[in-house]
Amino acid sequence: MLHPLLTDLNPMQCDAVTAPPEHFLVLAGAGSGKTRVLVHRMAWLVQELGVAPFHILAVTFTNKAAKEIKERVEHLLNIPADGLWLGTFHGIAHRLLRIHYEAAKLPQNFAVLDSDDQLRMIKRIAKLMNLDDKNYEPRKLQNFINNHKEQVERPDQLKINERDFYKKTFQEVYRQYEALCQQNGCVDFTELLLRSFELLRDHANIRELYQQRFRHILVDEFQDTNTLQYLWLKILMSNDNKLMVVGDDDQSIYGWRGAKIENIHKVQKDFPGKIIRLEQNYRSTQNILNAANSVITNNEGRLGKELWTEGAVGEPIYLYAAFNELDEARFVADRIHELQRQGYSSEQVAILYRANAQSRVLEEALLQARISYRVYGGQRFFDRAEIKNALAYLRLAMNADDDVAFERVLNFPTRGIGDRSLTFLRDSAKQKQISLWQALKDELQNNILGARAGNALKEFYYLLLELHDMTSSERSVIDQADTIIKKSGLIEHYEAEGDDVSQGRNENLNELVNAVGEFVYLQQKEGLTPSLSEFLAHAALESSTDRATEHDAVQMMTLHSAKGLEFPCVFLVGFEDELFPARAADEDPTRLEEERRLCYVGMTRAMKLLFISYAENRRLYAESKAHTPSRFLSEIPKAAITPLRMQHQNPRARYQFSEATAKAPLFTPSSNFKIGQMLQHPKFGEGIVLNQEGSGEQARLQIKFREVGVKWIMASFFAQ
Repeated sequence: MLHPLLTDLNPMQCDAVTAPPEHFLVLAGAGSGKTRVLVHRMAWLVQELGVAPFHILAVTFTNKAAKEIKERVEHLLNIPADGLWLGTFHGIAHRLLRIHYEAAKLPQNFAVLDSDDQLRMIKRIAKLMNLDDKNYEPRKLQNFINNHKEQVERPDQLKINERDFYKKTFQEVYRQYEALCQQNGCVDFTELLLRSFELLRDHANIRELYQQRFRHILVDEFQDTNTLQYLWLKILMSNDNKLMVVGDDDQSIYGWRGAKIENIHKVQKDFPGKIIRLEQNYRSTQNILNAANSVITNNEGRLGKELWTEGAVGEPIYLYAAFNELDEARFVADRIHELQRQGYSSEQVAILYRANAQSRVLEEALLQARISYRVYGGQRFFDRAEIKNALAYLRLAMNADDDVAFERVLNFPTRGIGDRSLTFLRDSAKQKQISLWQALKDELQNNILGARAGNALKEFYYLLLELHDMTSSERSVIDQADTIIKKSGLIEHYEAEGDDVSQGRNENLNELVNAVGEFVYLQQKEGLTPSLSEFLAHAALESSTDRATEHDAVQMMTLHSAKGLEFPCVFLVGFEDELFPARAADEDPTRLEEERRLCYVGMTRAMKLLFISYAENRRLYAESKAHTPSRFLSEIPKAAITPLRMQHQNPRARYQFSEATAKAPLFTPSSNFKIGQMLQHPKFGEGIVLNQEGSGEQARLQIKFREVGVKWIMASFFAQ
């Protein structure tokens, strides 16, 4: 008779659960039931192998996962699991430091700094050192400190050339930061791990205590471990400990934040044992799995596995080639309506994209289609901080008396204007019943504040005058917005931060310019004259629109955010080279392989239906150009894909040349250009109008020519 703990487990899951006490790696494919295996293994150790719960250490990456595992173990054993050491790396490290605070040279009630607290402390140190935050951007200093901690490097251990004054300054900030943390009795997140590692490394009695206690160590999501986490685990091991590692090298997608995919290979050398492959998938149809297997096979150095299911073959992967990003977004909205008619709820649908900036067009299409949505793990486009900052500058350019916008960006990016100056302006404005802008002008005329504060305010004053000059009618609305955002200093500020989050912020700023261009086009299409002030009103309305926060909403998220989730219906949008895979992957084979793993993760989120779309032309990051389909698309078997076409007549839906088309007329600058209309260019020949900016002779047209492809051309050139 089958043991109760093995009921409903497949043969490979049973092998992992009942394995003898030894080191082994569970290579768990997407949707293969790895959490069930972890839970049942822990229960098996207690029930069948007689291991006391306090001899088990289980490490996860999220508190949510730790809570779920603990509850399921308690349910299986029918006893409290309080004796287990079960939690995240940081949670367990924190527990160790609380117990051994004296040996770790910490006060008993030491505080833990979150990322924002850490950044504020670094800013304080930079200010005390009189560092220019343009050259020594606080977030860059923060990344420097955390990165070296993850490499187990204290300030005095850094090997920096004495002549490299810039890096030596970073080192000194790190040194002073550590001293201030020690003085204040606090540790940051990375310090929790580093300090607990050093505690075990430097105190043999404490190390041996926990090596004897943790006879069985189980680690989930091992492919996501970084250098410090690996060393932390390794030092807990002795000749008598047994290590069970659960992970999937095909789902390692966090290299950009320090995860080392090589750890899953390294652990086999340091702690050799058998590999148990969980390849039976309980999530997706076989057709989706075949496609995902075919893509990931192109990566080298894999441990190797192939997902399969006893479930249905399922429907093919549906592919839509959109004319541009607007057409792609409308396709997604139309198809979601169709899915709803078929009985799917909104929450069963997910839209996955590579970059946050892609969400804006999709959000607007869903709003227009009255489809409820939720941005998972992030904010809606117009609610993002960098967008609000940029809109504040645009508002001030139009109206410097806007006090809310004035306060938001007075010292952002930082320009040396402190709280004292702002308090003075507020008091002056209140007393005289004038705006902060008017109070600023009065202050500069009377020169009340000191030289340093006065100079900083004067710099802001002249910046606003310059931005106002950008709003002249001689400039197009798109040019106004683009120039104001560039002059604001926001782009340089985020570039200086130098991390992936800041890069994403700049991508969103470029997408804001795209939003202006789209607004201009729609206004002109309706015969209206667009203006920057009207766009700002439009943005305010978009931000305040009731976007339906009820539970039944379409889930929108980046591919990175989707890991660990599953949905009956998934849309993978933006399947184009330079977007997905990202442009940087062309120069780095390692990066390309991680992008391919990200594709694999995205595809295996789908349970029943998978839609993939790409745009032949996309305006992204403030530039519009033709795109080629993602190379990952060519790695999917053609037999697994069914191309889709729009079912209804839509002049913007999909444009194709027809051999039977009569010769298009030669247009003049005074012509009324229409999207989707054929025309004849004296040099490039016949083409189709894809997009338009401006009107009359100043109109700028995006045209797809039969012979030479897509080009942007001034309408006035047609007269030449």
